[in-house]
Amino acid sequence: MNATLRELLEAQAIRPTGQLRPLSGGDSAAVYALETSQGQVIVKHDKAERLRGEAEGLRALKGACKTLIVPEVLGLYEEWLLLESLPTQPSEPASDSVLGEGLRELHSAIGEAHGWHQDNACGRTPQPNAPLKDGRAFQRERRLLPLSDACFQQGLIEQALRTRIEHIAFQLEDWLPDTPASLLHGDLWSGNVLVTTRGPAVIDPAVYRHYPEVDLAMLTLFGSPGRAFFDAYWEGDAPADWPRREALFQLYPLINHLLLFGASYRSGVERCVAVLESYSR
Repeated sequence: MNATLRELLEAQAIRPTGQLRPLSGGDSAAVYALETSQGQVIVKHDKAERLRGEAEGLRALKGACKTLIVPEVLGLYEEWLLLESLPTQPSEPASDSVLGEGLRELHSAIGEAHGWHQDNACGRTPQPNAPLKDGRAFQRERRLLPLSDACFQQGLIEQALRTRIEHIAFQLEDWLPDTPASLLHGDLWSGNVLVTTRGPAVIDPAVYRHYPEVDLAMLTLFGSPGRAFFDAYWEGDAPADWPRREALFQLYPLINHLLLFGASYRSGVERCVAVLESYSR
């Protein structure tokens, strides 16, 4: 076992009783299960800066939301992070309702500006979070323009598509009201939502403050929770402009997937751009 990891375990009075067992699902970090004298724990190995950001994000979520289960940070040292292991179970209808209630609770934690006090990452992509008062400016300057430029520089999109994305970014003030900045999970795709024996849980955050629909749009990008989730979250009908907001806030993760995983995601970016353009005709 790595000497630094062993030192971290000893500092937390955790005695391993088995070997590191690799788990699937880690996007950039290596993720392991480890049996110990205190039961199973999760061990992550990654760049120290990324793990500090993850640990801080988990603590922020845990402090803001009591309804959702957030794994406890057990220890952090250099390139190793220890987390509580969450036993999972099959999903059940009540889970969607609790997830909706919990996400509404999380989003009620409001900050003074859009962004975060430090940058982090969404997957392997660096995520700039320097705060801005106006949410439209934040979405444009910290999300859409940097990512579309990165894709252009790598030859993943041509100038015409880049220009269309820029046009959408500079039109936001025409239709999207500014809003107080909600605390977000920030990378809430379905794989980062678990159904545990204690209720719905969220893992692997990329925390910042922005429009709450960011988390909702990410949840519906690759599948979707059931109707009970939305009934609980909105406590009634969806806002009239939800379809447009959903398309807007799916554009950034789609561009990010294009950057991370290549040309197979280009058609998704183009479809999303076309949906947003249809509202301006």
